[in-house]
This record gives sequence, C-alpha cells and structure tokens, in this order.
Amino acid sequence: MTIGFIGDIVGKPGRDIIAKYLPNLKSEFNIDFVIANYENASHGFGLSVKNADELFTCGIDMMTGGNHSFDKKEVISLFDTHSIIRPLNYPQAMPGSGILRTAILDREVAVINLMGHYAMPMVDNPFTVITETIQQLLLEGIKHIIIDMHAEATSEKQVLLHLLKDKVSAILGTHTHIGTDDLSIVDGCCYVTDVGLSGCRDGVIGMDSKAPIKRFLTGIGEYFDVPKHCKSILQLIVFTLDDKGRCIEAKKIKLYDTDERIITQAFMENDI
Repeated sequence: MTIGFIGDIVGKPGRDIIAKYLPNLKSEFNIDFVIANYENASHGFGLSVKNADELFTCGIDMMTGGNHSFDKKEVISLFDTHSIIRPLNYPQAMPGSGILRTAILDREVAVINLMGHYAMPMVDNPFTVITETIQQLLLEGIKHIIIDMHAEATSEKQVLLHLLKDKVSAILGTHTHIGTDDLSIVDGCCYVTDVGLSGCRDGVIGMDSKAPIKRFLTGIGEYFDVPKHCKSILQLIVFTLDDKGRCIEAKKIKLYDTDERIITQAFMENDI
C-alpha cells in the first residue's frame, strides 16, 4: 500500500494548494490513503466544520491534530462524524480518540497521533503511553502502524524512532512547520523529523512576518495572522509499505504554486 502524509496545513493558502494539486498527486503516485495534520487549517488555529468538509473533499482520507486541536470547539462534533483524531496522550477525559483503525487494501492499519512534552501543553508521558499502545496493537496482529509525532523538540522525535523503529511502519514529525532533510527508511520504518507546512512559504511558519518580527524586536506579542496572499508550498511524504508493514520506499514531494516541484528520495538506513 502507498500512503501520502501532509504535515501542518496552515490556513486558506494551505487548503487552496492542497485542493489544486492533491487529486492529481494521488493519481500520479498511486496513493491509496492520505493523512494530513489539521491543527492549523482554519486561519492558523484549529479546524472548523466547514474547512474539514473542504479538506476531505480534496482527497484527504483522515486527519491528525496537535496542541491546537481544540482551538475551535466545533471540532468536538467532528470526532463523531469525520475520520479525525487528536493526540493520544491528552487526558482520557478529552473528547475524541488518539488512534484511528481502518482498512487499506484489505490490511488493518492503525494511525496514531502523539504529542511531545517540550514547550507543549500538559499531557501524559508520550513514550510510556505509546509503548503500551503499540504492544497492544502488535498483540492484536496489527502490523501497519503509522504515527504522527507532533512535537517541538527534535530529540523527542528521534527518541521515538529508536524506541519503535522495529515495531511501527512510519514516524512522521509535525508541529515546527519547517521541513527537515532527514527523510529515511530506518530498519523498515519511514522516518522524518518534520514534514513541513503546507501553506505560505514566504512568511514565518506560514504566518505574516509582521507580528513575529515585532515580538522578537520588542518582546511584545501580537496575534499571528495568515496572509491572504502569499507564495505557497505543498509538502507531501509518499511511502510504500509491504504486507508485513515495513516501509520499502519513500519520497518527499515539495510542490510550489508555480508548478515547480522537488522530489527527494529517502535514504535507506539499516542497523543503526
């Protein structure tokens, strides 16, 4: 099976470039299932019902969240009506689920959303929570396991790789909005520290640069705003899993609003 993964969708520019290019990308690269991170999809903060419907219409099959999952309270209703999850290690009393089980090409697949600790809201220990969850999934015979690790610290994402590389199919980092160049297949696990945003590429993490510039010059914070007009980018990881849930091929596609594209193949790393 071939999976597509889109990192943080930031506002209307992110939704627009996905609507423009994703349907053709799914066909061109024979993608069976697309996962995307929704937490910044509605003007940079959270997800509205309207924008959720818009994104699913574009060819996204399910969505993961993060620290902005609950910025728009209407997302709570979406957990019951759409294939949307939030971080697994939020307190159990929080609405929604941190895991989605689905069938792709007659194989049972588990998609998990996990959130790190550093500079993030208070959540349960991601490493102990995920270890218990993976053990249970493996006991149930589920071999195709994909994790969106939503974290600020690169070290947390790399620790997760070393902890689970022989047990899960893919670990895909989100949250920082800045794509990293370390896409690799490590002992059969697809890994990248951060996929990078889909949205404005000419501001600061997808936002207009005025507010962050003022903040760093004066220490005075202002509301971060997604520009109405900008240069945009779509960043997509495409990876293929075999029948045992091991990654055998992966690539990153960076597609610009100018129709230019850069495709980078994953580095195959064994026995690190």
